[in-house]
Amino acid sequence: MAFDPAVAAEALDGLRAEQKTLPAKLFYDEEGCRLFYRITELPEYYLTRTERTLLPMAADWIAGVGEGDMTLVEYGASDEEKAGYLLRTGGFAAYVPIDVAAPALRVMAERVRRSFALIAVSPVVGDFTTDLVLPPMATTGRLGFFPGSTIGNLEPAAAVAFLERARRSLGEGARFLLGADVRKSPEVLIPAYDDAQGVTAAFNRNLLVRLNREAASNFDPSAFTHRAIWNDAESRIEMHLVSARAQTVRVAGHDIYFYDNETIHTENSYKHPRERLAEIARAAGWRVERSWSDPEERFALWLFVAEPSARAALNPGGSA
Repeated sequence: MAFDPAVAAEALDGLRAEQKTLPAKLFYDEEGCRLFYRITELPEYYLTRTERTLLPMAADWIAGVGEGDMTLVEYGASDEEKAGYLLRTGGFAAYVPIDVAAPALRVMAERVRRSFALIAVSPVVGDFTTDLVLPPMATTGRLGFFPGSTIGNLEPAAAVAFLERARRSLGEGARFLLGADVRKSPEVLIPAYDDAQGVTAAFNRNLLVRLNREAASNFDPSAFTHRAIWNDAESRIEMHLVSARAQTVRVAGHDIYFYDNETIHTENSYKHPRERLAEIARAAGWRVERSWSDPEERFALWLFVAEPSARAALNPGGSA
């Protein structure tokens, strides 16, 4: 892909801030997706592995209480692996995967059509953090699905806004299945974001490679190191790229100066305590119906039910 003015504008906006930042959504170009898949298979990265053990239990329970012809709406549907646990129960007549990457979404939708011939597949290209119009659904129930603990990448106020938009678009009586990592010891959390093989470091630095291609920049990725830290006050893992020296980088025709050891903040991954996540859901108009967790309580699946009139106060700037 050649120069992208939107990517360049987002990069400049973040890199001119006092604390330099880059939006985490820029991680996921083709190489970024490939590296992230490798991350999910690493021994240190317990999240995907644990979620896979919980999904069959949740899927069977949801199929048992559903009407038998529900619609599954998946937010950020980069592949169908996790949705497959739900679709295979026979409780779904339609599947609406939502993602920003149109070519990959089309390919994935075709795979689902071949694997689940009786399920109507209606992909939606779009950013799930914005207002989206869902296709008409003639089924008796709707289930929103947001796996992978991606909710942790959103600031608390943004997480409330996303869940509220989802509740409005899914409609009365809808349910929502959310995968979310759990707050735990930094000794467990940090290796999941700073693995021994350096795959996460390569994933982080690939942001700079993408900017060289799409934002007319001249980053030397080897001049930046990967850093993952635990911010206890905010209950989150932070990923940063650290400038190894004082340097000036050209981005879309503008000079960006870095001093030695200055960082670019590339990602937050909130690890909300259970009560905090329940509070976020209530603030968005959802009621907790059920949850599933592994014996070590490393990861949880939450099932919410829409409550159209419910509103609870949440301090967007608050922390766990």
